[in-house]
Amino acid sequence: MNALSLKKGISRKSAYDLRSLYGDEIESHTLAVIVDNEAGVLARVIGLFSGRGYNIESLTVAEVDHEGHRSRITVVTIGTPAVIEQIKAQLGRLVPVHDVHDLTVEGPSVERELALIKVNGVGEKRVEAMRTADVFRATVVDSTLESFVFEITGAPEKIDAFVDLMRPLGVSEVARTGVAAITRGT
Repeated sequence: MNALSLKKGISRKSAYDLRSLYGDEIESHTLAVIVDNEAGVLARVIGLFSGRGYNIESLTVAEVDHEGHRSRITVVTIGTPAVIEQIKAQLGRLVPVHDVHDLTVEGPSVERELALIKVNGVGEKRVEAMRTADVFRATVVDSTLESFVFEITGAPEKIDAFVDLMRPLGVSEVARTGVAAITRGT
């Protein structure tokens, strides 16, 4: 209790409301950043994250406009809503950045990732790996007498689930591309 016997943050209409405008929960956001396609731009964008201690969960980069010399950097990052807003504002101030879109809040979007998973096993483990791959619609892209390499495409959660189920069957390597995302509709 304070001097006026009022609890801090009693309601949004209270003059003593000291609650943050943003939540304190850690959230994952997918950001699409359109930048000039020139040397050093990726280093500057990523330097912004590392210099301020922001974490990057996934990062993909590709040229999207050859004539306009523009690339798209798709970054999945985590933080409180206030941190995410700060990241977007700081990205927008960089000179080579043309647009910053938060696909998580701008409406429905499609996110996909590609992974290659090598599974070592013989006998029943091999059969079980093939059954699990069939359920997840993973395809075999390489096969030897002792191992498989599976290719799987889908939402990051689907890939996480597939890898978790394959671990007891002998996962030896995992290579992931990172999230590629785009908004749905017009």
